[in-house]
Amino acid sequence: MTTKPIRTICIMAVAALVLCGIISPGIATSQTTTLKTCWQPEHSTYIIWDPIQKGWDKEAGLKIEMIYFDSGMAQMEALAAKQWVAGGTGSVPMLVGAMRFGAYMIAIANDDSLANAVLVRPNSPILKAKGVNKDFPETYGSAETVKGKTVLVTTVSSGHYALSTWLKRIGLKDTDVVIQNMDQGQALAAFESGVGDIAVLWAPSMFIGMSKGWKMVNTDSQKGANMTNVIVADKAWADKNPEQVAKFLQVYFRGIDRMKAENVKLAPGFSKFLLDWAGVKMSVADAAEDIKIHTVYSLDEQLKFFDSSKGPSQVDQWMQGMADFFVEQKRFKREEMDQAMKSGFVTDKFLKMLKK
Repeated sequence: MTTKPIRTICIMAVAALVLCGIISPGIATSQTTTLKTCWQPEHSTYIIWDPIQKGWDKEAGLKIEMIYFDSGMAQMEALAAKQWVAGGTGSVPMLVGAMRFGAYMIAIANDDSLANAVLVRPNSPILKAKGVNKDFPETYGSAETVKGKTVLVTTVSSGHYALSTWLKRIGLKDTDVVIQNMDQGQALAAFESGVGDIAVLWAPSMFIGMSKGWKMVNTDSQKGANMTNVIVADKAWADKNPEQVAKFLQVYFRGIDRMKAENVKLAPGFSKFLLDWAGVKMSVADAAEDIKIHTVYSLDEQLKFFDSSKGPSQVDQWMQGMADFFVEQKRFKREEMDQAMKSGFVTDKFLKMLKK
């Protein structure tokens, strides 16, 4: 007796159940969509790495592939080559992505304001001046002790913004120091070998530097700077595939919800992630400190930040402030920055899909 008619009948029966809505197409097929995503070795990346380890991306019908980058500008250059469709980056490269490469800001990954450190060696004369600006009593440095110094920094980054903010607090600007552009690993190694007077590092590299005795001089100078790591997406891909964007965000917000609920309890996992994925050694204690200084926001909180129903949203205002700062520093032209800010790159349309 042949089994072909039976197989045919079974297939027809399953198809009928799908059409009737008794079985959903997602259950009827095991197909998943692969998304190539861009990340850097930091807290906001652990938020997606952990769900991927748990298979939560597969539950959403996705296979999220993570591509490693040393800096935000490297990510934006790769976007131009269509190497990824979504991921996490800093606010500054986000501006560049919107301005030059067609990118959306679709969510906030975390608040990164306290995670960018301007560091000096413990014997630095910069530490002899403190509270020169009375509004920032814990900030070290003065125009006299800092002018002309060599700074190791990843340029056009959140770290660069932290540096420029610190310089502004003590009455200086970028042109008053000698800037050497390096990625985080290079800056860490070079400063340890004696190169430069100042190193600007973000977490986790800042904790490695501080463990060597280097001192943070911008402890309170970041107040009011409002720096965030963000979730970025290729505009053309996102507009064409909104359902995939929503699924991707759904997975990321599962990670955010877990981070909010468990916080420093996730430090061992965070430390393991840094070693396994990025090759960065960080103690569990430092991982816990890294988690503490990064605030994450729920979907409802983010919808409020992105709400532009009564004028520019909170996020629009943060990005505008950063854009204005870099125009003042002559890093970008006013015309191109204004065009970027008017492009609508800050969007909540994908966040809203998660509420339906």
